[in-house]
Formats: sequence, structure tokens, C-alpha cells
Amino acid sequence: MRRILLAALLFLLLGPVPWSAQRRVQMIESDLAKAVPLAAPRAAAGALRYVRGWRLESRDSRFGGFSALAEVAPRQFLAVADNGRWVRIDLRGDKPRLDLGGLPDMGDERRSKGLRDVEAMATDPYSDRVWLALEGDHQLWRLDKGLGRIAARRRLPSENWGANRGAEAMARLPDGRFIIFAESRAGGGATEALLYAGDPVEGGMPLRFRYDAEGKGAVADAAALPDGRILLVHRKLGWNPVFTTIVAVADPAAIRADGILRSRAVGTVPAAIADNYEGAAVTEASGRTYLWLVSDDNFQRWQRSLLVQFELVGLSSGQQKGGAVSGPP
Repeated sequence: MRRILLAALLFLLLGPVPWSAQRRVQMIESDLAKAVPLAAPRAAAGALRYVRGWRLESRDSRFGGFSALAEVAPRQFLAVADNGRWVRIDLRGDKPRLDLGGLPDMGDERRSKGLRDVEAMATDPYSDRVWLALEGDHQLWRLDKGLGRIAARRRLPSENWGANRGAEAMARLPDGRFIIFAESRAGGGATEALLYAGDPVEGGMPLRFRYDAEGKGAVADAAALPDGRILLVHRKLGWNPVFTTIVAVADPAAIRADGILRSRAVGTVPAAIADNYEGAAVTEASGRTYLWLVSDDNFQRWQRSLLVQFELVGLSSGQQKGGAVSGPP
């Protein structure tokens, strides 16, 4: 009963319902946005060493809801929202510069959030390609980094995925393979996942497997580490804080058809900057590895759009404890 009550109250908080704290749409259209620096949290975060962060703000009523993040050039990031809007974040100057825009217009039938619900993104550092995963209609789009044209798209094999339970996380591995995690749960509570040998929009059937978070929460995003492992960001709901973000590492070498992949938790985002982190990117600079997270404010007054940077420290590249795969139950 306590779990049912908790779920109901969180649903009211996250909305949208008339009496929730959802931000009122003022129909303001603006290309102005700013980044306000965050105070550094004092709490330890395991392998996550806090570097810096900002609160992203704009008077544009469509601003927020960021659920995917990628570095598209050195110190330049792209965050895409689940309403089809995006923000480019340039960190090369004394202070961040933000530019706003939207995905290509697919016609009136794609104006609803459900058909523009981008939840994950991947990029190719050696080309001008960006891949976006849409949860609502189970599609994968490939665009150029300007996001001005959809070059190719393909429907994901989603026979067992619900209407709002599609692709939630995606990572492009250094060898060109793609891993996509669905929000849908398979038998035993594990998350359904797909492994593609190459570009998924070019065809080819994926290898199907499942991911067991083992109590870390729901998978919110994924990113490849320089050594080829996968960094997984999990969102766990509670009271104080409402959102707990747990970061884990898994080894894709352990993936087997119809098997179960597991991961090892390496850190938790400090409560002082806790929020609904749904987008993740991993970068390298001067021999160090960094994790960047962006939060989805669900267009709620009490949530924030945050961009934070952590240095990843103490991650060995050996076999991960708990990374073994088992066959079907």
C-alpha cells in the first residue's frame, strides 16, 4: 500500500494534471537563454568528482524537458528535449552561450509531444551524424549535426514496448555498435535492450538481451566510456530527494542473445544538485574522463534544468563485478 500511495503522489507531482505545479505556458517565443552557475555540493559522490554546473533558464515557454545530451565539438554540447526542441551550449568563452531551436517540421501529425518525444541521442565524432531515439513511436532518426534535415529513419523492433515505453537510453560504442535500452520491462523486471552491429537505421536485425539494474532504478541514459564499457545513468524515485541518480558501469563484452546484463554502481549525484537527470555524455580532455548530465524539468515549477560536469575517477578497466550474463530464466 505504501508503494501505491508513493507512486500516486509522485504522479501528481510530475503531472501534467490541473492541480500539479506544472509551469504555466505563457506562449512566449524567444531565442534568449542563460546559464546560472551552481554552488558546488560538499557531499562525496563515489567515482563522480564534481567540477562545475549551471542552471539553464529561458523565458521561452517551450524551454526545458531535456532528455538527451551529446558533445558535438570540443566544449560544445547539444541537449534535445522531449518536446522536439533543442539548445546548443557553447562553453568556449568566459561564460556559457545558449542558442535555441527545434527539430525539422514533420507536418501537423508530428506536432504532438508523443510523436516528437526524443529520449536519447548518439553522435559520431568523425562525421556530421546525429542519431535520435523517439520513445513515442519507436523510431530512430539520423540527422546532420545542424539538425536541419532527417537523412534517414527507421522503426525499432518494438513488439513488446508500450506506447510510452520505448527507447529511453542509447550509446554508440567506439567500434560503431549501438546499444539501445527500452523503458519497457521484460520478465523478472529487467529492461529490454537491443545491440546493433552497425548503424541501426541502415537495417540489420539487432541482438536482443535484457538489462537488470538490480535496484538502482530505471535506466535514464547511457554513454560509451573510452575503454569501450558502458556508463549507465539510473533514476530512482523517493522522498528526500525525489530523484536519486545512480551511475553504473557495464561491460558490453558480457552481452549474449536473450541473456541478462548487469552493472556495478560507481557513484551517486549529491543530493544538493539532485534532479531528474535524463541526458548523459562522456568526454575526454588532457587525459581525464568527464561525465556530463542534463536534467529534464518536466516543465514543472519545482524542478530545474541543470547541466553538471563530473570527473570520473578510480574506474578500473578490468572485469566488472556482477557483469556476468545468464541465459533465459
